Amino acid sequence: MLKIFFFIVKPLNATDFEKMYNQYKLLVYNVALNYLQNIEDAEEITQDVFIQLHQSIAKFQNNSTLKTWIYRITINKCLDFIKHKNSKKRFFIFGKKSESDFELQKTSNFEHPGILMENKEDAEILFHVINELSENQKTAFVLSKLDGLSNPEIATIMELSISSVESLIFRAKSILKEKLSLKFENYRKKKN
Repeated sequence: MLKIFFFIVKPLNATDFEKMYNQYKLLVYNVALNYLQNIEDAEEITQDVFIQLHQSIAKFQNNSTLKTWIYRITINKCLDFIKHKNSKKRFFIFGKKSESDFELQKTSNFEHPGILMENKEDAEILFHVINELSENQKTAFVLSKLDGLSNPEIATIMELSISSVESLIFRAKSILKEKLSLKFENYRKKKN
């Protein structure tokens, strides 16, 4: 806790920023990767988060821990990235073609290094369904099931009550169970 207070009182010098970066870079990258399922996009979000942290660390108020604040920034960056990416896809469908076909192909890639090649198709189906959840359901589910955070930690990050987080996770699991049973049933029919 003393370190956090040090960051708040005094602007970050290069050494302090490097310490913060080394301490939180994997957390930021993993959250971004779980949201976006693409290595390049997760790396871009990680860079953006630390740029924002560097620029706004002086505004950090001790209302929460530094870790919670970093989670919030990362989640917001991911949500903004997804919205921007979806608006680009819609614009392409209705209007101007992208300068680069590769750019549009890249936006829909499923690329997660934690998934074995033989499980990639199943994981792609799972993440596709997770991505269909509402923002709050997805955030609560990802933080709980993929990042392994407790409900009180998630409540603090999302600025919700613990019961609201429990409800979001319960609804997310119910929706996932229903949609996945249909998807895998259709998937099995295609394979046979």
